[in-house]
Amino acid sequence: MKVLMVLTSHDRLGDTGRKTGFWLEELAAPYYAFKDAGAEIVLASPNGGQPPLDPKSNEPAFQTGETRRFEADAGAMAQLSATVRLDNVAEADYDTVFYPGGHGPLWDLPEDRHSIALIAAFLAAGKPIALVCHAPGVLRHVKTPAGRPLVEGKHVTGFSNSEEAGVGLIEVVPFLVEDELKALGGLYAKVEDWASYVVSDGLLITGQNPASSAATSARLLEQLKAS
Repeated sequence: MKVLMVLTSHDRLGDTGRKTGFWLEELAAPYYAFKDAGAEIVLASPNGGQPPLDPKSNEPAFQTGETRRFEADAGAMAQLSATVRLDNVAEADYDTVFYPGGHGPLWDLPEDRHSIALIAAFLAAGKPIALVCHAPGVLRHVKTPAGRPLVEGKHVTGFSNSEEAGVGLIEVVPFLVEDELKALGGLYAKVEDWASYVVSDGLLITGQNPASSAATSARLLEQLKAS
């Protein structure tokens, strides 16, 4: 089993002067779910090389056993420092793709033509994909073969408006994940803020927030084993 994980290359939190990037838990928890299941993992990002880490995600309050394991894992850190450029990635080389969130992905990955084409290619090949927290926003320009929004009529979740309000970034982000998924015709659902929640619809698996990272990757592994 070979798993691709796609990270953001964007490091600026709008015009706030603060840094952003990927959320560490949303990389680390799935990374070890896949690794412990025997998968080969490849990390990619639009620019390649070291992707930016949201510094807030590495504060003590947000550290977990998996984040500490990742940071102590020389092999994992070496992979992270040398991600593959997204334009050098081919769907045919992988069994699935997982998109961690963080605020960074809202700026670059939804508009990245390589990401858009890659997601469409995985689905066309009958391979499941999973995205967690802000990463479901990456689907905003992905279309079906008929030219309709990919999420139209599909059950989905992602970072909720109330969670975005809770972190004080409603006016900073380029779009709200919940609003965007609904505007595209997605059948959006959520649970209470910060609780784990995963939704599956065919080949598409989405998780609501950082707490959903482990459950989202577990659901993806279940689907891979069943296929």
